[in-house]
Amino acid sequence: MKLVIFGLTVSSSWGNGHATLWRGLCNSFARHGHDVTFFERDVSYYANHRDLLWPKSYKLILYPSWTDVNSLAKSAVYESDAAVVTSYCPDALPASALVLESKAAKVFYDLDTAVTLQNFRAHGSVDYIPPNGLADFDLVLSYVGGRALNELQELLGARRVAPIYGSVDPDVHKPVTPSDHYCSDLSYLGTYAADRQDALQTLFLDPAHRLPKRKFMLGGAQYPDDFPWNENVWFVEHVPPPEHPVFYSSSKATLNVTRSAMASFGYCPSGRLFEAAACGTPVISDSWEGLSEFFDPGDEILVASSADDVVHAIELGDEELRRVGKAAREKVFSAHTADHRSREFLQLVEAAA
Repeated sequence: MKLVIFGLTVSSSWGNGHATLWRGLCNSFARHGHDVTFFERDVSYYANHRDLLWPKSYKLILYPSWTDVNSLAKSAVYESDAAVVTSYCPDALPASALVLESKAAKVFYDLDTAVTLQNFRAHGSVDYIPPNGLADFDLVLSYVGGRALNELQELLGARRVAPIYGSVDPDVHKPVTPSDHYCSDLSYLGTYAADRQDALQTLFLDPAHRLPKRKFMLGGAQYPDDFPWNENVWFVEHVPPPEHPVFYSSSKATLNVTRSAMASFGYCPSGRLFEAAACGTPVISDSWEGLSEFFDPGDEILVASSADDVVHAIELGDEELRRVGKAAREKVFSAHTADHRSREFLQLVEAAA
């Protein structure tokens, strides 16, 4: 199959969750013989923090403006079997217009479904959604499941919807030798988000305050100057994807915190949750509807709703934590790899086409 994707970014993992997911999917598509071209507008924000330029197994086209790439994009779409437009693609509207007038299978993949629906309710429109909504696409995929799928149909007119959740690339995400640089009793990896701050305060910073002799490690971009740091919280501004395995492998346990907009819908596993589990690191997660569909609470994942829960989890014996981490890793490799998701993706596209 020839696939064309118009997305936010695959070249830079800085401050977004799109790049790592697409790298895993595109590599998996290519491993199974599919031809993939990813169109990304070359914006300065990502250019200054680019950690992938020449992918080996698929084609990346960086372009300065839609006018400059329109002809090439049109040729690629018209020769493709399926064309995909994603949320937050800077040129989602002209790309959608091009895709919708082609004979390719027409797919919209919303990697930010909760934010999309929240903004649509508030403003009646979203920058990357066509004026007619999503009704003209053959298939609408969502990073979030549950009732979000119904709302994509009811609010945005999507006719055929399905979830494609996060995943891991087994060649990248696996246990590795720990590093003193990232060594911690509890880690957290994620870009700053205001609607995640209350949960981060409760499940990360409050336990750090209560356990002053323990080391806490936070990695991520865009944290404000007035962030309420503790003396025993270490900070790494950006952990590039190739270093995620060593970041997690250096942690006694790691924390997963979900943005409130996503948690309100449920069925919203982050890519980082799968990454950490693939590295065999015990995960402590906030609770949301559908979590048990991905990991068995208490056996494959530890669930926390308070600082007490996190403190208790950190103070579990090493053998118990290793058991949880091992069980989670086995679950990920049996159900949540990029190969699993790419097969789901292609089966859905073929059915819609």
